[in-house]
Order: sequence, then C-alpha cells, then structure tokens
Amino acid sequence: MSLAHLWLPVLVSALAVFFASSLFNMVLRAWHGPDYRGLSNEDEVRAALRRGASRPGLYQLPYCTPERLQEPAMQEKFREGPNALVLLRADGAMNLGVYLAQWFGYCLLVAACVAYLGAHTLAAGAPFAQVLRVTGTAALLAFSLGNVPNAIWWAHPWASVAKYAVDGAIYAVLTGLVFAWLWPAA
Repeated sequence: MSLAHLWLPVLVSALAVFFASSLFNMVLRAWHGPDYRGLSNEDEVRAALRRGASRPGLYQLPYCTPERLQEPAMQEKFREGPNALVLLRADGAMNLGVYLAQWFGYCLLVAACVAYLGAHTLAAGAPFAQVLRVTGTAALLAFSLGNVPNAIWWAHPWASVAKYAVDGAIYAVLTGLVFAWLWPAA
C-alpha cells in the first residue's frame, strides 16, 4: 500500500490531536496549570538575566563542564544551590500562532510516520483492531514517551511528565482510532 492512500487519516488524525491538545491546554487549565509556578522575586531575577545579556538558549546554574565536575569549588556551588536549568526565549511578545503552527506540523509529522509504519506492516482491509493496535502504538511512542528524558536529564517534575504522558496516550488512541476508521478497504 502507498502512503498516498493514507493522506486522509494523516490529516484527520493530526487535526484530532491538535484539537484535543488545545482542549487540554486552553480549556482544562487545571490539568497543566499547576505544573508551572512563578518566582516570588520575579522582577529581580528578570533584571539579573537582562544584566547578564543572555541570548536565547538553555543555561545551566551552576555552569559546569564535565572536567570541572569533581572540583571542590564546583561541588560547593552545587551544594549551596540553586541548581537550575534556565530556558530563555527571544525577547518580545509571545506569538502563539507560531507555536500552534509548529505543534500542528509536529502532529502531521507523527501522523505521516504512523502512516508509513502502517502502510508497510498492514494490508488494505486489515481488521479495525489490528490497525488501531499498530498505529496507536506508533503514535504512543511519539506523543507519550518523548517527555520522559526531560524528567531524567533536565529535572522536569515527574508528576508533570506523567500528565503529559497521559495526554500523549489519549492522542495515541485518537490517532489509532482515526487510522482504523479511515483505513483503506481491500
């Protein structure tokens, strides 16, 4: 089977995930809202970052190369804290449209990869449950498990990562259901 036969499930599943994620993040704010907190001295921290003339990027506090990790002075910095990863975006108003477009592009990419896998492992007319299992599992890998390394390496709270994994599992089920529903007949 050709990927061209799967353009409709690719598009519909990407739209389904996009709208479901919008519901989770814009309407059900109590779900992910508690994952993000402000600093009590936000203005002071912002001023300090501006004085540092930092460009957009990911910064580590204390900054440490592997060669310096065992130095006593570096170990003391880690002990006294704070230990942080700081992500700086470009200055200016947030353009939600750009983020939403990138997210939709990612949803399309995942759906296209799911279609590729499905086209090479499932025949036209495959049973609904089989299509759901294969395509849903592929989508689960992309939507649900991608945040786990953030908890392991970048100290994202496990509770937050678990909630995003639940979101991803729902997106995976939606993707699998759409592919199973629109799977080409024999």
